[in-house]
This record gives sequence, structure tokens and C-alpha cells, in this order.
Amino acid sequence: MSKKVEVLWLSQEDVIAAGGLDMAAAVADVEEVFRLHGTGQYVLPEKIVLDWQEAPPGELHSHINIMPGYLGGRFDVVGLKDIASFPRNHRHGLPRASALLTLHDTETGLPLAVMDGTLISAMRTGAASGVGVKHLARADVTRVGLIGAGVQCRTQLMAVKVVRPGIREGQVYDIRRERAQAFAEEMGPELGIRLAVADSPEDVVRQAEVLITATTTTQPIVQDGWLAPGSFYAHVSGYEAEYDVLRHADKVVVDDWNTVKHRMYSTVALMWRNGEFADEDLYAELGEIVVGRKPGRESDREIIVFSPIGMGLHDLAVAARILEDARRQHLGQPVTLWEEPLWM
Repeated sequence: MSKKVEVLWLSQEDVIAAGGLDMAAAVADVEEVFRLHGTGQYVLPEKIVLDWQEAPPGELHSHINIMPGYLGGRFDVVGLKDIASFPRNHRHGLPRASALLTLHDTETGLPLAVMDGTLISAMRTGAASGVGVKHLARADVTRVGLIGAGVQCRTQLMAVKVVRPGIREGQVYDIRRERAQAFAEEMGPELGIRLAVADSPEDVVRQAEVLITATTTTQPIVQDGWLAPGSFYAHVSGYEAEYDVLRHADKVVVDDWNTVKHRMYSTVALMWRNGEFADEDLYAELGEIVVGRKPGRESDREIIVFSPIGMGLHDLAVAARILEDARRQHLGQPVTLWEEPLWM
């Protein structure tokens, strides 16, 4: 019997052809991951963070994250994401983040596929906030606010519109006004939202019923007292909010608390490190809410902050769907790993 092993290579074009830009599907995938997370059907090791460069003052370090995991349920998938984040890549005309995803057979451990993970990573990050909005934002929201006008805010807005199609208007702010203008001109008509360019972060926050911050800032942008009663705030990136914003929120929710603390990147993690946010101050992990173990929004006046750090489980779920669709469409390039194993 032949022991030839082939690995399917999927380019970004293949990923797109296999449904990589289907945000409704990504939201469904990610919501199911939160359900499995809430019932313990997963293995999520700590991220490996490879950081070897010094950054100029006020800039983030370039680094590579290795994110392995296993996801049970209907996925039954194991693999890892290798994602590089190089904030100064814009100087070379390159995206800040680039990623590869590898999926393995759960019975033999053999690699099944290697695919572009850059698009998948962006989509699943937006989808995670979309699931947060679905379970934690008011049902009647119509206004969105965005701070940042990069790829992440693009997928965040796509996901918000999927779960709250009643969103009709909003504001976007970026330190580069022309970037915010281009974002509004593209994403507004695409999603049927009247997007205005704001003059300040405060203007964005005060009008937002759903607020998204997805930036590379190293200093807090959102200040205490700006969030309106009843608002939902997805704190997607690093130190983007003052401590008092979280301290005065009615509920703080994360995706995986151990991962948030291990990564030590976001406002809530820094607060925990400094002894200003205890484990018992956390309201819930989102999976607990998705499975009904804890209620989500309980009042139209609650201010709820969702601060996800990102789980490789989400990438695996989306990648598993992409692989299935790619096989069905005969997409990708099979690459021979070996014809016969050299050693048994």
C-alpha cells in the first residue's frame, strides 16, 4: 500500500474562493467555538510570543505569535496559526500582519493543509466581536463608532452589520484623516451605513451605541465618562482605554481569561498585573454567556466592555470550513510531502 502523503496548499485567492470573505459564515463558526469553549470541548495552550526586535519609542514591537489548539464538536480539528505582526510594514507597502495556518489529521497527526491565514485571522477577529455584539449589545442599536480605519475595523464593521442589520449610521476616526475618509467612502456604501469622519475620538465614543477600537496605540484613547449608558464597547487591541473605563463598566467580558492574562497586552490585563482588576471582577468569558451559564445584557442601561485577546481556536474553525469547501471545489495545489517515509 502506498504511503504517499500530500499536503494541500491554499493561497489567499483559494481561501477567498472557498468562502473566506463570507462574514455571516465566519460569525457562525466563531459563535460555535465560543459554545464549545463554554462546554470545555477544546485544548488551548498558551500563545508562544517570539519578540526579538527593539521598537522606536511609541511604537509596538514586531513579533510572531504561534497559536496551537484543538477544537472538538463538529469541527474535530487540530492545528496552529503562525502570525507575524510588523507594525512598520506600511513603510514597505505591506500589511502589518501576515499568517499561515496548518491543519493536521486528528488520527495520524499528518499535515492536511497549509493555507494563507492572513485573511482568516482578520475575518475571525471581526467575527468574535460580532458574536460579542449579538449577545451583549442592545437589540435596537442603530449607531456605530470606530476608532481606527485599518483592516481590523473593516472586518469588525462587517461582523457588526451581520448581527445588527439595523445599524444605519456611525462615525470613524483615525489619526490619519485621509485614511478615515477612504474607509468611510468605501465601507459606508458597501454595508449601507452612513459613515461620517469624526474630528476626535471623543466625538466617536459619545455617539456610539456600539463602539469598536482596533488600533496600534500605546496610550489610552477612550476616556472615562465618554461611554453612553446602554453602550457596548469592543476593546479589540492593546492599551486603548483608561483603567476607569473598565472599572466603571457594568460588565467586563473576555474570550479566554487565562490567555488575556498570559498575553499581557490589553487594558484589562495591565490592570490585573497592577492589582487593579481581580479575577472575581471579571463578569464572564463569552462562552459562558453563549451557552447560557450566565446572562448577557440584563438592562438597556448597562455599559458592557468586551475585551478579547484572540483565540487560535477561531482560526481553526474557519480554516476547517475553508478546507472542506476547497476540497469540494477542487481548489488549491496538492504538494507531496513524501512518496514513502524514509524511516518508520
